[in-house]
Amino acid sequence: MQTATVKWIGNQQFAATSPSGHAMLIDSDRKSNTAPGPMELVLMALAACTATDVVIILEKKRQKMQSLEVTCSGERATEPPTVWVNLEILFRLRGDLDDAAVKHAVALSEEKYCSVAATLKKTANLSWRYEILPAE
Repeated sequence: MQTATVKWIGNQQFAATSPSGHAMLIDSDRKSNTAPGPMELVLMALAACTATDVVIILEKKRQKMQSLEVTCSGERATEPPTVWVNLEILFRLRGDLDDAAVKHAVALSEEKYCSVAATLKKTANLSWRYEILPAE
């Protein structure tokens, strides 16, 4: 079993430690906004999870990717709990990339590998799209 800890440090701010021992601040008060809030971290986790999948898959496909940026945008429910209800994941890839390889990598992340997406699918509609930019 993995364990994360969160310690209150005042106001709505917390010091969080991940199961692997990495620490970060979390600020639940969007007015003070001194650190990411919990639901922002969910968006960031989704982007990082699916980006990791796509990087690994495209490396295995011997694609020459120069850069990758994943943007996750979402809408939350209006009533508590204000879960994510609509999420859009946009991949911007740059390099000498085969469209079919990118499409397959994104689909594998969406359908099979991204555990954060699989978790979020229980409450949200997820849409996935990508853009391939020319190599520099």
